[in-house]
Amino acid sequence: MDKSIFIGMSGAKQTMLAQQAHANNLANVTTTGFKRDFAQARSMPVYGEHFPTRAYAMTERPGTDLKSGALMETGRDLDIAINGEGWMAIQNDNGEEVFSRAGSLQVDVNGLLRTGSGEPVLGNGGPVALPPYEKLLVGSDGTISIIPVGGPPNQLAEIDRIKLVNPPRETLEKGEDGFMRRKTDEAIIGPETPDADIRITSGFLESSNVNAVEEMISNLQLSRQFEMQVKVMQTAEENSEATARLLQNL
Repeated sequence: MDKSIFIGMSGAKQTMLAQQAHANNLANVTTTGFKRDFAQARSMPVYGEHFPTRAYAMTERPGTDLKSGALMETGRDLDIAINGEGWMAIQNDNGEEVFSRAGSLQVDVNGLLRTGSGEPVLGNGGPVALPPYEKLLVGSDGTISIIPVGGPPNQLAEIDRIKLVNPPRETLEKGEDGFMRRKTDEAIIGPETPDADIRITSGFLESSNVNAVEEMISNLQLSRQFEMQVKVMQTAEENSEATARLLQNL
């Protein structure tokens, strides 16, 4: 069988993977703090004895687009948005420290500060725990202050400070859970060091940085590529059948 069928097959497979990445971006166009993923494939020569035209497709994951999304005003005390670069440190289901910019926070029945998806938000000494309060304020440096229940309205009590970090962009990668973390090959021991220069804005949320129009156009282009690669496989099969019939007539 002509090896061109494998060339078309590998290209179609990588095109499907790229479509999945763009479809995931499009599905998260309204997700707070979401960072879109890039998708890319390139041709790789086949090693060994072959014709110079033989090349397969190989998927590459160039990374994640870390540019900031637009700020949306909500007026809610527990909605925060990071100004410029930086991340909020949270704890995932495995107890690992990971990073997010999804600032739609909430307080559970036990007083723990959590993200909108339920992960504990880390502070100076671990997950942030709040006592009963009547009013809560988040400062520009991440400091959380409250007016305790029954306390005077002009007396704020500082409870904790949200852990804000800013590791180098080239050391970060997105995990399957959607959170950013240090790459596994980075020799980092212990938790990330807080960055006191990061500032946040209370009452705002950061939107996704996905451009819906670009993602839809990319998916349409990938659909055309997939059709072309399927056509290559069909042509290879037709050529193989024609060759077999020709040999039978000899």
